[in-house]
Amino acid sequence: MGCGVTKSDQFHKHSGKGVSAIRAAVLIQRWYRQYVARTEMRRRYTWHIFQSIEYSGEQAQIKLYNFLGYLMDNFTPSSNERNLISHIFRENDICRDAEWERYFCYKKIEVPEIYSGPHLTFPLTVEQAVGLVEAFRNKKQLHSRYALQLLLETWKLLRMLPNINRISTCHSKEITICGDLHGQLEDLLLIFYKNGMPSLEKPYVFNGDFVDRGKDSIEILLILFAFLLVYPSDVYLNRGNHEDHIVNLRYGFTKEVLTKYKMHGKRILKLLQKIFSWLPLATVIDQKVLVLHGGISDSTDLNLLARLDRHNYISALRPPKKRNQSSASTSMDSDLDEDVWGANRIFQRRASLTFPKPLGARDCFHNRSLQDFSDRIKVNVETELEIRRRRRSAFNAVMKEPETETATLSFDSVYSDNAKEEWKQILDLLWSDPMAQEGCVPNEVRGGGCYWGPDITEDFLNKHNLQLIIRSHECKQDGYEFCHNRKVLTLFSASNYYDVGSNRGAYVKLGPDLVPYVVQYQASSMIRELTVRQSVGRTERSALKVLREQLFAHKSDLICAFKKFDSENTGVVSLNDWASAVESVMHLDLPWRMLRCQLVTRKTSEGMIDYYDWFNELAIIGPNSDNIDQSLLETLYRHRSTLETIFRIVDTDNSGFITMEDFRQTWKLLSVYLKMEITDEAISDLAVTIDSNQDGSIDIDEFMEAFRLTDKKSRLERGRSMFMGTATDLTKLEGDPNI
Repeated sequence: MGCGVTKSDQFHKHSGKGVSAIRAAVLIQRWYRQYVARTEMRRRYTWHIFQSIEYSGEQAQIKLYNFLGYLMDNFTPSSNERNLISHIFRENDICRDAEWERYFCYKKIEVPEIYSGPHLTFPLTVEQAVGLVEAFRNKKQLHSRYALQLLLETWKLLRMLPNINRISTCHSKEITICGDLHGQLEDLLLIFYKNGMPSLEKPYVFNGDFVDRGKDSIEILLILFAFLLVYPSDVYLNRGNHEDHIVNLRYGFTKEVLTKYKMHGKRILKLLQKIFSWLPLATVIDQKVLVLHGGISDSTDLNLLARLDRHNYISALRPPKKRNQSSASTSMDSDLDEDVWGANRIFQRRASLTFPKPLGARDCFHNRSLQDFSDRIKVNVETELEIRRRRRSAFNAVMKEPETETATLSFDSVYSDNAKEEWKQILDLLWSDPMAQEGCVPNEVRGGGCYWGPDITEDFLNKHNLQLIIRSHECKQDGYEFCHNRKVLTLFSASNYYDVGSNRGAYVKLGPDLVPYVVQYQASSMIRELTVRQSVGRTERSALKVLREQLFAHKSDLICAFKKFDSENTGVVSLNDWASAVESVMHLDLPWRMLRCQLVTRKTSEGMIDYYDWFNELAIIGPNSDNIDQSLLETLYRHRSTLETIFRIVDTDNSGFITMEDFRQTWKLLSVYLKMEITDEAISDLAVTIDSNQDGSIDIDEFMEAFRLTDKKSRLERGRSMFMGTATDLTKLEGDPNI
């Protein structure tokens, strides 16, 4: 009474406010869920862009190596093309270890008085190993004399170790296991800071891929080898797929060593080839936990892996060849692959890119995996005998010597079933990845190894009485990931691998209970200053920049795809057609419609996309590119890493320069590899454009930098070329549960 306000009115008033508050909370919750979903989608496609490009680069490297191996097996030894590449196949040099030790001798190398880096004496002490860590932390470099001495002592020790190390946690020890480091010294230093340096009480297992991509690969190796020498029973190193001199040509380690050790870099690299081949293949902890780099297959046999000669596999990408022992007097720097043909130069002829048998269609050849191509190279015994018999007849006819009836078969290209099985075991161990589906299938994404499922894991663990597999080889956003009912643990220790904030690093501690305790970290202080949104945005921008470069490098293929939807040649396509055309060329399985806003900034008034205008947005013009054939220019952009790898192979003296003739031969090799015509005139125009000082030689670094698609290298290519693959190289990752 009096005021005119009843309790009922007050109730409705308060209830109305409550409903509004609930509605507001629901709206906020809905918005937040959408925001989280969008952020997660951005994170996933960013990750997929990076990972697809990384794997396509590995696949391209394997295909290139197999192609070069094909040339070695099928070209005559006197051909110029074979001579250009033969030195990378001198793997099983038959010199004795004592001869190699003389070749690697460091005693005549003098250390100048002005040298301010660490000094080493042997046997190495703990203080010296710790001092080496501090010196590298302070950006100092170890002198080449000490580097060679340390590497030589490491080689001697590794030759005494078994293929599979077997260690025990005991009751007072925890074993620390680290994954890929990839030349990122800051991650190793952070691990030592958080967990302590290796010691009798702090044993470590480092699970391969110490080198490549990062800028401090040689420093990481020297630190790990130093602690291995000091604590041989408490530091264990497994080989990774990047402990391979062929892979190092593409991903930066070769270039890093030659840059830091200009005088003795070639000897250091050769010694590292020996060291990599002697690294143990796996480690077993308490007979229950298997630590290896890549993974397993349905045929993996630890008993076979334990007894094979691991040092024969200088590169895991190609089976070792059985050498003809009669060539024992061959020097270390000669072409050990040359047979009686090349020795007498009887049938020497001008360089020819003609094969003894056709390679087949481009798609048939260029898309083959490592397993497919190894079968293509293989020649049956009868055919090989006949070929050798004919060669011997021709040789004897010229030399006027009677032909002998003993047609002794050289097994340069014919391997025993046992040797091929050993090679496959190592290849699977270093290159394989787990998958969610059951079974075991070839790993066509990387080009080597296999994908294996949870059923394979279960059978393998039961067969060998194990309970857990710890492997590395794959970058994970959290630094680790369990799969196969938590019986497989992937561990990756290189944080910020693709870009700052892209992923954490992690290491694992195992005690006597064998329960993994995971420690995560992020080496960059910058990421700690960013919000989640800023971190995702930064990584997304980096991935989109890489993606734009990929799109620009496939311009001609994309235009052809667009014209299939643009039958009237209007120059415009709908958003749906644009997305379908791009996916048909790139095969990245990305949400192109959602990415349109980031990739295409302009549309017509009808919502159509002008694809010629779009390419003008993407276009990046290189210096003096007007004088260069446009198809050649696009080939250069698209296959830049492959071309640089061939340049590094051709540069036999590691000077960083190649002659004009070698430059032309390199492009001819690339043209055969890509099954395309590149005219001599186009190559000459390109050479003249690059040789600005007209000294008749090409600076490899200047050439590659002149045709970089961006003005600044992304974290993905750290010190190396962008992983520019062909459209068919970027294989669709079908069945991946994480995509």
